[in-house]
Amino acid sequence: MQAFFERMISGIGLNDVLDIAITTYIIYILLNFLQETRAQQLLKGLVVIVAAYFAATLLHLHTISWILQSTFTIGIFALIVVFQPEIRRALEVIGRTHFTGVGAAAKANIDKEKAKHIVDEIAAAVDEFSKEKTGALIVIERETNLQDIAETGTYIHAEISSQLLGNLFYLGSPLHDGAVIISNEEILAAGCVLPLTENKDLNKSLGTRHRAGIGITEASDALTIIVSEETGVISVAEDGKLERFFDKKAIQKLLLDVYLSDTVKRPLDKLIGKFGREKDAE
Repeated sequence: MQAFFERMISGIGLNDVLDIAITTYIIYILLNFLQETRAQQLLKGLVVIVAAYFAATLLHLHTISWILQSTFTIGIFALIVVFQPEIRRALEVIGRTHFTGVGAAAKANIDKEKAKHIVDEIAAAVDEFSKEKTGALIVIERETNLQDIAETGTYIHAEISSQLLGNLFYLGSPLHDGAVIISNEEILAAGCVLPLTENKDLNKSLGTRHRAGIGITEASDALTIIVSEETGVISVAEDGKLERFFDKKAIQKLLLDVYLSDTVKRPLDKLIGKFGREKDAE
């Protein structure tokens, strides 16, 4: 037995170790990506079908084996269609990976004082919306370009200010029902239409504004700030997750992480459990 293991170990080269390490890392990333998503449940169903095929083969259940084997070819194409949102998200994640750790805000060369001014203006507007119970939907663009979303609304190309945001979401404004897109240091567009989330597990009491705010974060890496028109509760959506009960200081810290941090990925995770409650009903 000892000789067997010695021969096996001696036959392993550096390339084999590298191959195993890369494969393990890819599997880890894949499982981590699929965790708590619709794809995870679909994969469980796929595992059951594969297990049933091997069981039918071992038990010589020829008819069942033939049916399952025949569906595998069609199933490959079906999986591509079913997993299309997840595949798209995975490719987007790969496409916006930065080995240097430089994010969208850093690329725009926004200095610290300018970033703080932008954050203060947005936070002040959101705080006022909350006090006045003014419905608002603000999308912060990050690595994924939101030009196609901006085209559904009206281009603004204006400096970010709490007064302008207040005018855009004022009940009498023709653009108040849509979303505002903020790109780097400007208000890019207003009155934009966002894709609604396809998540069937969300609380039924969440309205269209919240579902749209979550939906854009499923299709991109954007950060969305949502103010409820009914309660004035401030919520934040990122990566398909909704956190609620934010205040002005929490919004400021969150946005500073986006504009100033070298690692702009998932600042919302740092605040989970401190300011937000996941997927609560209004």
